[in-house]
Amino acid sequence: MFTIDRVEKSYRKGGLFSKDRLQVLSDISFDWKPGECLGIIGESGCGKSTLGRLLLGIEKPDAGSILWEGKRIADRRTRLGNISAVFQDYTSSINPFYTVEQALLEPLKLQSRNRREHHDKIGRLLVQVGLDPSFREKFPHELSGGEAQRVCIARAVSTEPRCLLLDEAISSLDGSVQIQILDLLKELKTMYNMGYIFITHDIQAAAYLCDRVLIMRSGQIEEIVRTEHLKEVQSPYARKLLQMIIA
Repeated sequence: MFTIDRVEKSYRKGGLFSKDRLQVLSDISFDWKPGECLGIIGESGCGKSTLGRLLLGIEKPDAGSILWEGKRIADRRTRLGNISAVFQDYTSSINPFYTVEQALLEPLKLQSRNRREHHDKIGRLLVQVGLDPSFREKFPHELSGGEAQRVCIARAVSTEPRCLLLDEAISSLDGSVQIQILDLLKELKTMYNMGYIFITHDIQAAAYLCDRVLIMRSGQIEEIVRTEHLKEVQSPYARKLLQMIIA
C-alpha cells in the first residue's frame, strides 16, 4: 500500500534569498493499492510531475507524509525493489556511451553478481518488450524513439518492482507507437503482477490503461474516479477535461 497523506510542496521564487514561495502542491491525499493502475492527469503546470518526483523520493514534501507499507519513501531501502520509473525523455534516460546490454545490466548488478544470470535475463527482457537479441550491442543513437522507450521499460521492470511510475512516458512518441507501448504495458502488468502510477496529460491514454483516474487542478486533487465511471465525474472542471473521451 502506497499512502500519501496531506502532502504540500512549494518552491522558492525570485532568487536564493527570496522569502516568496510558489505553492505547487496543496493537501494531496490518496492511496495506491497493490496491482492497480492509477492515472494522474491534468493540464501542464498542475503539479503532477512534481508529485511524481515526491512519490519516487527524488524530492521531499514540505509537509505531510508519503509511506510505502508504513515506511517513508524517502528512505532508499524502502524504494529498492518496490518502485521504479520510466520518464518522458528517453534520449537522456540512457547513457549515450552504453550499449543496450550495459544499460540493462546497471540495475541487475545491484541484485546479484551472477553474470550468467544477467546475460539470460537481459535476453528475456528484450523479448518481453518486443526487441530481438541484436539490440544488445546497439547504442541509444541507433534506436528509434519507440525502441529507446522499450529499453527504458525493460530496465525499469528488470528488478521486478511492485509499482512502476510512468511520467509522461508516451507523450514524445508517435501516435501508433503510443498504442504499441500502452499494449506492452498491459502485457507486462500481468506478466510481472505489478501496478502502475501513470502520470499523463493524455486523458485517452489514461482511460485505456488505468483502473482509477486522479484529476489534478492547480496543485490540488479535483476528483478521483474509477475509469468505468468517468461519465459520472462531478466537478465542472473534470467534466470539461474529460469531454474528449465521454462524447
